[in-house]
Amino acid sequence: MIILVVRDRAGGKLWDAAPTMLAMARFEDLQHSLWDTSSECTVQPALTDRAIVEAQRLFDVTLPNSLLDLLRHRNGGEVADEWNAFPTSQPTSWSTDHVPFDTMLGIGRREGTTSLLDSPYLVGEWGLPTGLVLFSGDGHCWIGLDYRACGRHREPSVAWFDADFHTELALAPDFRSFIEGLTAARNFE
Repeated sequence: MIILVVRDRAGGKLWDAAPTMLAMARFEDLQHSLWDTSSECTVQPALTDRAIVEAQRLFDVTLPNSLLDLLRHRNGGEVADEWNAFPTSQPTSWSTDHVPFDTMLGIGRREGTTSLLDSPYLVGEWGLPTGLVLFSGDGHCWIGLDYRACGRHREPSVAWFDADFHTELALAPDFRSFIEGLTAARNFE
């Protein structure tokens, strides 16, 4: 069971609760159905082993295999409508019951496209805690791999970060669980 914990910037707990669990998709099925293939505008060039090494060296972390498996299939881009939200049992500035997951950042240096490689800059720009690798967001709110508790070379948890309100919400104990917990935003309307 996933326990959600919201903390303020100073690390104080604001609330926690166990969310209502929805039917989970299998990761192996999501590898092919996660992406909205109608647009290439936020997709990085095909992922290479060299790019993975560069990213892990830049962050000084080991990226989750499940993330790399998805990015090998398609190196970032828009997420299909069937998988564009993650349920929460606690409200955020976005919604009372979910957070958006419209795009996922790839690994690369395609001009004019944000990448996982931009995480150090984005963390500093938005005043987010160190120890994060951001993989989705728009500036005010982000979803990221959180290495603060597990260390640099273990499996990170996934959390939501609101830069405007200085709050965070634990979403999943690992990236694979996050992906398998995705659902359609229309389920919340």
